[in-house]
Amino acid sequence: MAALPVVSVSPRVRVFEDVAAFTPEAFSQFGRHLKDEWIVEALAAATGHALLRRRKLPVERTLWLVIGMGLFRDRSIHEVAERLELALPGADGARGIAASAIPRARERLGAEAVERVFALTAAHWLAASAETATWRGLTLLGIDGSHLRIPDTPENEAAFGRPPSPRGASGYPQVRVVGLFGLRSRVLGAMTVGAYRTGEQTLVEPLWARVPDHSLTCLDRGFLSWWPLWRLQTTGAERHWVVRAKSNLRLRRIRTLGRGDALVEITVPGPLRRAHPEMPEVLRARCVRGQVKGFRPITILTSAMDAPQYPGPELVALYRERWECELAYDELKTHLLERREALRSKSPEGIRQELAGLGIAYNLVRLEMASVATSLGVSPIRISFLHTLHAVQDFMGWAWVTSPGALPRRVESHERKVRLYLLPERRTSRRYRRHVKIKMSNYPRNPGRAGALLK
Repeated sequence: MAALPVVSVSPRVRVFEDVAAFTPEAFSQFGRHLKDEWIVEALAAATGHALLRRRKLPVERTLWLVIGMGLFRDRSIHEVAERLELALPGADGARGIAASAIPRARERLGAEAVERVFALTAAHWLAASAETATWRGLTLLGIDGSHLRIPDTPENEAAFGRPPSPRGASGYPQVRVVGLFGLRSRVLGAMTVGAYRTGEQTLVEPLWARVPDHSLTCLDRGFLSWWPLWRLQTTGAERHWVVRAKSNLRLRRIRTLGRGDALVEITVPGPLRRAHPEMPEVLRARCVRGQVKGFRPITILTSAMDAPQYPGPELVALYRERWECELAYDELKTHLLERREALRSKSPEGIRQELAGLGIAYNLVRLEMASVATSLGVSPIRISFLHTLHAVQDFMGWAWVTSPGALPRRVESHERKVRLYLLPERRTSRRYRRHVKIKMSNYPRNPGRAGALLK
């Protein structure tokens, strides 16, 4: 990639200086987060790519187009390409690209190259962000799944399937996603994509290898499966897990460790041991029952056996942080995708490519939020994702029409407004209990506080 001039900004300023790299005037600045060697490695590993081949829209710039698709969901793909000036100049020096060339460029790039870039960047960014917010020397992680609607094409339906519906088939095929997140940064560290009919227990398998040593991974009870959990805690160094216990789980108390805290044994089912003979007949875990103010009591299981080192009440409180995964998916769907009906791509290859680009775009916004949080001395989750996303989009809009010499002044202006992105402290208790105000499902309506008063 050709070297381009770098805009000089104050070292104090860390907000929005990288997103200007989407413009030719500051393209090289993006290397502070998304390194050129990662891109070269990913594109070189994917077959059929020649970085030096002169095309109207070469593969390395098509990668920026795919990332831009995630940042500008309200723009057409052709407009994203034109506004980000990703097309190389023609023989007459004029820039421009035909709309028909974009699908061919995305097809040449393929999904594998973008997925490799996402995997390389996400692993690096997760490790860097997790080091800044640990708990008793452990990196805090979360794993959870979700699903997204995709365009209704025969190819997408055959590859991913569609969920059932009381009215027959659902309106759109859906893709299932399982992600590994940093709980206190919400950085998406790894992701697997599969068909809707593929269960989360299957899709999570590749993610276990991405869990680093000296970590604590919070899991929803849907991921309670003894084989992967035993393998997680017995490989590596201090790879702990914590999961909510199911109500029908049979436990045998071995020793009391404290109030609502005990060492327990779980008998491994026979079919599981026959499938994995290396597993012991009985697994030991720690069972903690507790309550966070304002929430219902819960029972959790964990591999963190050392009660003095890992106090039970703190583990119960930490498990509540698993909800950060849900909030991260909300940011992806509600803000980045703007609650659009479905993704853009009409082929399975395009869907996987688009999701990888969306993951990179999401992480880039979160890195900008981390920069804001560092300047204010607060946690990254106290920075507004929506405000930061809008600021990134606005700044890139200014960069399209602003000369390179004026960009530092634009960046400096954001430093004065940075406190607008700061969210208030979270509530420690609720004034009113949760209730359903509008019937949105087949479940009976919950009248809430008003209904209780009427009685």
